[in-house]
Parts: sequence; structure tokens; C-alpha cells
Amino acid sequence: MKSIFLSAGLGLAVVTAPAAAMDKPAVAFFVNGTLGDKSFFDSAQRGMDRLASDLGLETRTVEAGFDPTRWESGMIDLADSGEYDIIITGTFTMVSYVEQMAQEFPEIKFILFDGIVDYAKCGCENVHSLLFKQNEASYLAGALAGTLTTTDSDGLNPEETIGFVGGMDIPVINDFLVGYQAGAQSVLPDVNILSQYANNFGDPAIGKEMALAQYSQNADIVFQVAGGTGQGVLEAAADEGRLAIGVDSDQAAIFMESNPEIANRIVTSVMKNVDNALVSAMERHLKGENIFGFPEAQGLETGGVGLAINDITKKYVSEDTLDMLDELSAKIVDGSIEVPTAF
Repeated sequence: MKSIFLSAGLGLAVVTAPAAAMDKPAVAFFVNGTLGDKSFFDSAQRGMDRLASDLGLETRTVEAGFDPTRWESGMIDLADSGEYDIIITGTFTMVSYVEQMAQEFPEIKFILFDGIVDYAKCGCENVHSLLFKQNEASYLAGALAGTLTTTDSDGLNPEETIGFVGGMDIPVINDFLVGYQAGAQSVLPDVNILSQYANNFGDPAIGKEMALAQYSQNADIVFQVAGGTGQGVLEAAADEGRLAIGVDSDQAAIFMESNPEIANRIVTSVMKNVDNALVSAMERHLKGENIFGFPEAQGLETGGVGLAINDITKKYVSEDTLDMLDELSAKIVDGSIEVPTAF
């Protein structure tokens, strides 16, 4: 498949690479959750794997679980061990912890993905905030969904209705939604967009319940931006013979071996390529470029986000629609289309 732009002891060390040369930093990934979401954290872990295999860095991943009362002590233990030069963590929920840790451990560098510290408040000259223009790739997903929703084939109905299930009602999730809405309305101005928030990133049962409700209201396609909760949306698509849009990784490719029935209902995925972004940032750091002390945002132009185009996509989407998506990508990159954002 391919894609186009379009406290020590708290967690489990799941990846440990051989010791690297002394002049290379040791890097730890603190997961404020668990791996296995087939989405966001797994994408970041692929980046950690590449830091070890491609760049020869010593790496470790710690899974802290979903209880936020354990995150602060876990981060402190990791930093206080003195074993790591760089600590990577992600999501908006870790911003305050990174702001605190950056001041308490100025000798350690931090990379925060999918969140941004308040540089004016904390200084944080040892923090690199890595953001993504998820609204851009979501615009493409919306255009695809808007094109497909009037199709009367393979379980789809002619009603102009699509759906969205978000993990929480927060800016980063809403950035997916506003891009998705704009893209769908660009091809189908009167499209009906159902949206709900699970207020949870780790409960597939809630995601499935919400998706089933939207399918019952004639939604052909439901876009899930809900981490582990979103797996329930994908299950509902398979159960109901409808379509879903995955997130963060090419989820059709991930499910193809373990559950092809689900994979064949994921028409595309809005990819947030955390792995590419982490490797790019580390490569630049190793070359001597100063990436710390300020944020950066990666979008379609840099490959930080994209839309998965694979054999399953091509089963449902015409060549004309694929050409349209390429044209929309180019217009977003050159500024001809300004995609709205929740930020």
C-alpha cells in the first residue's frame, strides 16, 4: 500500500536498542497511555524503532497507562535516572508536565509532539514542540467522503450524510473536524455531517455505539479520530457493511492481516506521520541544527500528514476522484485553498 500527500517501574520498557556511540543521545519515549492503539502512539513507536535501527540511537519506550495521576512521577523518575539525553512524549495532556520538567531538568531536551508549550511563560529553551496540520489531510478525507456518500452501492445509500467520532472536544480533534467539514462541503455543499465526542481515547465500546448510531441515521462513512476508542468505529463499519475513515496510521494496512473484514471497510486514513516527524527532527538535531526552543508545524508539503491511498481505496474511489484529490493537495500546498483550522 502507498500513500500520497495527501516513576521507574511505572511503565514497561518495550523497546531497547543496543548502546550507541557516546556522541549520540540516548532517547526515551514516555507514552501517556499504552501501545497497541493501531493509531497515534503506534506511529510514534515506529519512529522510535527507526531512531534505533536507522540512526543507531539507544532508545527505550515506557508505557505509563491512562491514569494521569501516574504521569508526573513517571516522568520525574525517567528524567531523574540520568540515563536519557532526550525525552519524547506527546499529546496536549502532557503540555503542563513538559513545561514543569523542562525547568526542573534543564540539562535534558524534550520533544513534545501534537502539543505546544507556552514558551513565553516557561522559557522552555530545551523543548521542541512538534505540531501537525491535520486539518489539511482531513480536508482531502472530507472531499473523498462527500464524493462517495451519494453512491448507491455496496451498502452505501444515496443520502448526503457522513459522520465523525472524536475522542474529546478539544482543539486538536476539532482541527480534524473542521478540515473534514470543509472538504466535504467543497464537493457537496448541502452534506449532512453528524458528529459526536466519546470523551475517551481508550474505550472501543463507546466508539462502536456512537458509530452504530450514526450509521442508523444513514451515514455512509464515519471518520474516527479517537485513538483506541476509534477501533470500535471500525468494527461497526464492518458489522454494518458501511465505510470508515481511519486516523494517524494507514489503518487498513494495519488490520489487513489480523482482521481483513475490518480492513476492507476502511476506505482511507488521515495519516499523522509522527514517525517521519520524529526522525526528521532527530536527524536535524544530530547534524547540529538547533530545533529546541521553538515549535514547528508539518503538513502536506513536508509529508507530516497525508491521505492513505491503497487497493481498498481504489475499490471504492474512481480515478477521477483520485485525480481530484491530487489537485486539491496541490492547491492546499500552493495556498490556492486555505483550509480552516480550529486553532
